[in-house]
Amino acid sequence: MLLYIIRRLVQSVLVMLTVALIAFTLFQFVGDPINNMVDQDTTLAERERIRKELGLDDPVIVQFWRFVENAARGEFGVSYRLKKPVAELIAERFPATLELSIISAILALGIGIPMGVYTALNRERWTAKLFMTLSLIGVSLPTFLIGIFLILIFGVQLRWLPTFGRGEVVDLGWWTTGLLTASGLKSLIMPSITLAVFQMTLIVRLVRAEMLEVLRTDYIRFARARGLKDRAIHFGHALKNTLVPVITIIGLQVGAIIAFAIITESVFQWPGMGLLFVQAISEVDIPVMAAYLMLIAFVFVVINLVVDILYVVIDPRLRTES
Repeated sequence: MLLYIIRRLVQSVLVMLTVALIAFTLFQFVGDPINNMVDQDTTLAERERIRKELGLDDPVIVQFWRFVENAARGEFGVSYRLKKPVAELIAERFPATLELSIISAILALGIGIPMGVYTALNRERWTAKLFMTLSLIGVSLPTFLIGIFLILIFGVQLRWLPTFGRGEVVDLGWWTTGLLTASGLKSLIMPSITLAVFQMTLIVRLVRAEMLEVLRTDYIRFARARGLKDRAIHFGHALKNTLVPVITIIGLQVGAIIAFAIITESVFQWPGMGLLFVQAISEVDIPVMAAYLMLIAFVFVVINLVVDILYVVIDPRLRTES
């Protein structure tokens, strides 16, 4: 088990180094960073001085290693657009994105898995058919269109919920949250639902398909022949084996919620990292783009590592192999 985890950690480090190389090339091939930091009146001597201070005259391998060391410490330079350290910008925006992503993931998992199990066990009922129809609609609609519909209905016509922003937040020192205020909770409802709908419908259909496949296996028939109760068969045997392949998709979808919150944050003007990234693209703010790329890659690497460990915990066959 320990050797298995060490092997996965080594693979994760290699993935992060590859992503760091991709992020580093942004600085090398997407414009000259000096031109983004100074104005047109800056002399050539001043430009050369700044270039030397930043270490841009060093060999590429030296610059890359320096970039990796700084990234490991969470340092990505200064934003060209806002003239502030990128680490400070991320620290300001990350709580909003993480809060939105966690609530969306809880909604997607908390509703998607039970609904998938229900539609698999009761596939002939009209409620199960209704759920599958709704899931087909949810997986087909673009995320931004869902957000616009929610804004139109609950924000413009009914005026129940705010249409943009994060609402009032509470400063807890190094963390800010809107979960402790009424306006913060109201502001979180529509963005979290918008972000969760696609993931939730995907999980419903995946769990249903895997559950139906498991229910047709021989060991389920043998369990029924032994006289086990349906509850024990469905939740003690079928569901546990259903979750083994489902965990992979769920892990990737949770990472995708964080990575692709860009659209939702843009629609609702949610002050998170996604909105910061969109603004960085429009202004070619390379330090912010590189930091976002590294952070999202780190999130996916951590989630995949957790998923691999969960495989071993759930499936005893993998424990034997590892």
